[in-house]
Amino acid sequence: MSEFATTRAGLPPDQEAIWHKCRHPSGEFIEFPREEIQQSIADRFEKIAALYPDGVAVRTQQESITYRDLNSTANRVARAILEKRGEGNEPIILIFEQGVAAIIAILGSLKAGKIYVPLDPSFPRDRIAAIVKDCQAQLLVTNNQNIAFADSLKDGAKDRLNLDTIGHAVPDNNPRLDVTPDTIASIMYTSGSTGSPKGVVQNHVGILHRVMIYTNMLHVCSKDRLSLLHSPSFGSSIHHLFSSLLNGAALYPFESPLRAGLSLARWLIQEGISIYHSVPSLFRQMTEALSGPEEFLNLRAISLTGAPISIDDVAVYQRHFAAPCILIHLMGATETGWIRRYVIDRETPLRDSAVPVGFPIEDKTVALIDEDGKEMPPGQAGEIAVRSRYLAVGYWNNTKLTADKFFSPAGTDDERIYLTGDMGCLAADGCLYHAGRKDFLVKVRGFRVETGEVESALRGLDKLKDAVVIGTSDANGETQLTAYVVPKDQFLLTPTALRRLLREKLPDYMIPQIFVLVNALPLTANGKIDRKALPDPGNARPQIETDYMAPRTEMEKRLAQIWAEALDLSTVGVEDDFVELGGHSLLATRIIGKVHEAFGVEVSMRAFLDAASVAGLATLVSALCDSRDKIKIRNPAAAGDEEISEI
Repeated sequence: MSEFATTRAGLPPDQEAIWHKCRHPSGEFIEFPREEIQQSIADRFEKIAALYPDGVAVRTQQESITYRDLNSTANRVARAILEKRGEGNEPIILIFEQGVAAIIAILGSLKAGKIYVPLDPSFPRDRIAAIVKDCQAQLLVTNNQNIAFADSLKDGAKDRLNLDTIGHAVPDNNPRLDVTPDTIASIMYTSGSTGSPKGVVQNHVGILHRVMIYTNMLHVCSKDRLSLLHSPSFGSSIHHLFSSLLNGAALYPFESPLRAGLSLARWLIQEGISIYHSVPSLFRQMTEALSGPEEFLNLRAISLTGAPISIDDVAVYQRHFAAPCILIHLMGATETGWIRRYVIDRETPLRDSAVPVGFPIEDKTVALIDEDGKEMPPGQAGEIAVRSRYLAVGYWNNTKLTADKFFSPAGTDDERIYLTGDMGCLAADGCLYHAGRKDFLVKVRGFRVETGEVESALRGLDKLKDAVVIGTSDANGETQLTAYVVPKDQFLLTPTALRRLLREKLPDYMIPQIFVLVNALPLTANGKIDRKALPDPGNARPQIETDYMAPRTEMEKRLAQIWAEALDLSTVGVEDDFVELGGHSLLATRIIGKVHEAFGVEVSMRAFLDAASVAGLATLVSALCDSRDKIKIRNPAAAGDEEISEI
């Protein structure tokens, strides 16, 4: 591979001017110095806890904890872990829902010198069991809420630690173990192309470097309130989790990501969140529910990552958010951290059809290479390769995959190169544009999905002979998974049955929205699956287990039309189940918004999902309309006339 071009980790003047706006009005930002990355995460956290003992460290809708209490509770957890396992760097499985307990467990594991492996209990049992077995952990840490589930896991992690049983008799002073910056800190499992999840290994210095970059880029300070919208099981959680706790800021986990419409907007306003971070699809769910008068007075930065953003996303940001708030489009991966940034304000012109991922980030050099490793000139597309000394260590228990994706360039001992699999194109000014995936990895609602893992799950079903999964675009331009399946012996499997079987193996975001039954998969001349020759799935109503029933009332007709438009289907029966038609939370949010426009009533996400069908929703909307009309009362006016008011 040719030498990477030398690029300054800076911004052009117009970008620099916008970036300088990104500061908390308190003016209390303290730069994260480079020397602070040469320690353990626990060392940095303990310094911060001593500086801000009474400051709020984590606050949820149910509980709040100060830095003093978070530090002392994490110390008890660390000592309980050490009592069971002794000193030594080894994986510790953490199974927690979003909230304070998960963060206590993470810090406790790090203080004990262990490797934290966070798992979301909402994931399918088979997936969690596979990860537990792969990482070879001997201890699993959880709480009362998840202990029964943890005990049901058969393979690996023979010992258990229940956080809720650790008493105050356990000492709460800092363990102060000798943990070096190069010690492994975490394993984050992502979708794997071989059909099994793969664990991305991070060390302390790598995570602290990411915190340094994010802190100094967004000027994070102790007065900030950072959102945490993703489970700690995902790599994207690292930046907000640690950038808050290692700077004295307050971390606000949002515990109901499926209700990410108007309720998320209201939560951001109510809690005074100052820095928001999510995937673009979650941001769209929220902004699509906005009616206009919402005022995000405390929000000063919105960072969107995990998938490309569109011109429409920028237009929505410029329409709904106040002038002090800037939008940052970040590109990165669990293996690399952030590698590019593009900053936008209300005056940024929308010139191109694509929003760039922008300009260099400190210590991360990007090159675009062809199949032979030759660097491509500006204007020509190539695979994005990242060179840095602060990349992930590699993949847990997978030396071959690590060697395929990471390698050391000649003449250097501390830098490595990671091949992202993403394609890009550089403009003459050094601005990078994303140009899709080189392989079959796709982003669905911001989650990284390797279609091979979904295909493997489908091929493991008894009644299927073969399957292939691709990413397609729905009517709103969002990426969705489409599965082409070949049944055995002409056995007809409905999408309903396939989804039911897949839920035992895959999380919700990895279950295809569309299933196409075919007699055989098209092949190329050399016998490989010809993905380009796969038939167009069309927009016909899928073959579900419910018989088609036409709308019977005007309201059902209008609601069926709203559903069909959102789901990109030619027709929808009034008894069809929303999920079995390929529905998910983002589409539900769109439908709820359209219902509000059409009928003037607000339907909650929970009520919508409980209604499940057009007929059920029609009954709910009718009741809401009746209730709305009944609260109109007549008040005598001063002049003796009557006027109608609502309460």
